[in-house]
Amino acid sequence: MKKLNIIGGIAVLAAAVAVGLLWQNGDASADDVADNQILMKQPPAPEDADAVARGRYIAIAGDCVACHTAPGSKTAFSGGYSISTPFGGIFASNITPDAETGIGNWTERDFYRAVRHGKGKEGENLYPAMPYNAYVKVSDKDMHDLWLYMRSVQPVHNKVPETDLGFPYNIRLAMMGWNLLFFSNSPFRPDMSKSAEWNRGAYLVEGLEHCGACHTPKNILGGDRDAYLQGSNLGEWHAPDITSNSYTGIGRWSEAQIVDYLKVGSNHVAVASGPMAEAVTNSTQYLSDEDLRAIAVYLKAQPASPTKAPQPLTAENAQMKMGANVYSANCDACHNSDGKGIPGIAASLADNPGLMAEDASSIITTVLQGGRGAVTHANPTSGAMPSFAWKLSDEQVAAVSTYIRNSWGNAASAVPVENVKEERELLKLPEQMPAGQGD
Repeated sequence: MKKLNIIGGIAVLAAAVAVGLLWQNGDASADDVADNQILMKQPPAPEDADAVARGRYIAIAGDCVACHTAPGSKTAFSGGYSISTPFGGIFASNITPDAETGIGNWTERDFYRAVRHGKGKEGENLYPAMPYNAYVKVSDKDMHDLWLYMRSVQPVHNKVPETDLGFPYNIRLAMMGWNLLFFSNSPFRPDMSKSAEWNRGAYLVEGLEHCGACHTPKNILGGDRDAYLQGSNLGEWHAPDITSNSYTGIGRWSEAQIVDYLKVGSNHVAVASGPMAEAVTNSTQYLSDEDLRAIAVYLKAQPASPTKAPQPLTAENAQMKMGANVYSANCDACHNSDGKGIPGIAASLADNPGLMAEDASSIITTVLQGGRGAVTHANPTSGAMPSFAWKLSDEQVAAVSTYIRNSWGNAASAVPVENVKEERELLKLPEQMPAGQGD
């Protein structure tokens, strides 16, 4: 199943438990945040210019623009983007300093509580589509600089629709239970046994870049499972394992390849696509080389996930035979017969860990929907792949996906036709055109 089947009573029970308990993960202490009553309508002082510049970098590292800007909008941070979750769409808020529809009347303390503790201005619980469980690790200094930057952006009057989830997810009180179970009110604490570079990488990955929001699998209530960075389903995409596992993870990537991937959007092994292409375009390409190297050092040091490679399917397998024919007719021109692709344009498929996860959502989506790599300063003309939904049947898509996952050093389970059918329905794509149409 592509979406979690959540039993509503569990969430309500969690809320009931929370009501009867003292929430140990409460508001920030006086030591954490000064009770600052400066309103946002007062612009930053000239002497704060350096802090505003630092705050802009923090906003980029946190990829705030991705969720708080609606697709096609020309006004950054004005909200209105519906974040897709297994529980329904959650509208991201307007975070420009507009007094009526944004956060223009917020105090710095209000801002801290929302970003680091998931509490709205009136004390309401925010949904964890806002990754406050990661942002709680952002330092006081970075939070202050971010606050000053958000005060400096252009106010935009844009009233965002109210989030209206179905019962019982519309009961925000239930979030108290969720927080009790899954939110730890703990700042980032450096590991003194590690290098300064490792700790900087940990600070970025665990906090600002909130990599675990996508790459750590979730349980039935949407909380992180005990499988940090080991890959997770995102509906039509799969965020891959980014531990040091050499089969499904990045164990065979060098630190330089990780840096290239995050800065350019591609390396010799892979091309960023889907949500990761957006993350590279909006965020990681702008990070300093020092920060990118720190991220690489930290990721390379993560314990490998336990996933092991199966025996690859043989060429005699019926699905593999069909897949080889589909690949030869439709994929060979760009990805080549050896699967090595065209660097920076067509992804290398050969010996590619990102293709070998048990969850094949990403390759199915890419074949059906097509895609485009990240557009970066270093690679402004990234390649694009057309959609094959109109041309290939569900059986053909499953076959070519299976073939790619079991060729040129790859080894993975076969892709069921039913999974392709589900993905096509999820993407709202049409069935294959009858022969002779669309030519």
